Amino acid sequence: MSNLSFLSMLDLSYNHLKGKIPTGTQLQTFDASNFIGNDLCGLPLAINCSSNNGIDSFDDNDKGSDRHGVNWFFVGMTFGFVLGFWMVIGPLLICRSWRYAYFHFLHHVWFKLQSFFF
Repeated sequence: MSNLSFLSMLDLSYNHLKGKIPTGTQLQTFDASNFIGNDLCGLPLAINCSSNNGIDSFDDNDKGSDRHGVNWFFVGMTFGFVLGFWMVIGPLLICRSWRYAYFHFLHHVWFKLQSFFF
């Protein structure tokens, strides 16, 4: 992106970006107000980059993940889906009378829908 030379306007404000702004032909020509709300450093900003303000720094505001990159939201969502799926499908596989009742109910609903629309 730093090699682009045809941009007339670029507003990166409040995009949760962090690290050093790449040096190139285009990004340093934009106004510093286009980078407001980000944790960026380097030209055109007045904030100098140090070793602690680099791209590899850890963000404590990253909700739901730890230092190893595990996003617990997706782990919980996957666990909930698998558990819910087997709570519905499991009894239908094990108990024959429930399976018959379930498919009889679906057949009855399908018949009612057909008579309603056709």
